[in-house]
Amino acid sequence: MKKVNVDKIYNILKKEAVNYKVPVVDLIELQTNDPFKVLIGTILSARTKDEMTVKASERLFSKINNLDDLERLSVKEIEKLIYPVGFYKNKAKFLKELPKVLKKEFDGKIPETIEELVKLPGVGRKTANLVVAVGFKKPAVCVDTHVHRIMNRFGYVKTKTPFETEMALRKKLSVKYWEKINSLLVAFGQHLCTPISPWCSKCPIIDYCNQINVKTKR
Repeated sequence: MKKVNVDKIYNILKKEAVNYKVPVVDLIELQTNDPFKVLIGTILSARTKDEMTVKASERLFSKINNLDDLERLSVKEIEKLIYPVGFYKNKAKFLKELPKVLKKEFDGKIPETIEELVKLPGVGRKTANLVVAVGFKKPAVCVDTHVHRIMNRFGYVKTKTPFETEMALRKKLSVKYWEKINSLLVAFGQHLCTPISPWCSKCPIIDYCNQINVKTKR
């Protein structure tokens, strides 16, 4: 087994990332610098391609800037604005409930901890971690399918679920990498380290990857 040098991997990917498309939630943060919109964009992005999420977010944000604006929209209006993101009917219901829950439980403010964020409608651990890391610039390990797959492919962790990967990374990965590791690995996973037949021939970090469970590659 090769040694998985996270310091080298992180620094190389940070340089490479300038050539990759920015993940959608980071794009929303760059454009708005608003945790509320980061939260909305993250909810919309679940099981949805980035391009579709960007368009849906733009349509929704053309109508809303804050909780009061969102509260005034009906579920049907929200559905129309966010269609065709994945599970748009469920997401429209979650978004409609969001202002009421935030005002009742958190005085109308977006909470800054994972434990509080997961109490919001439509928010799981992945979303909560992403909001903490991207929206509030605080250490949080956001593990989606890309992070789970790639960290196991490296051989850095040996886990079966994203939750197990998150718990393993919280113990093993230096806190200084928590905030940006998701963005870097998502971009890397979309461009080179794809689920099927990854571009190992082009990979800038191949020297630190054990290619676990890679059956075909390019």
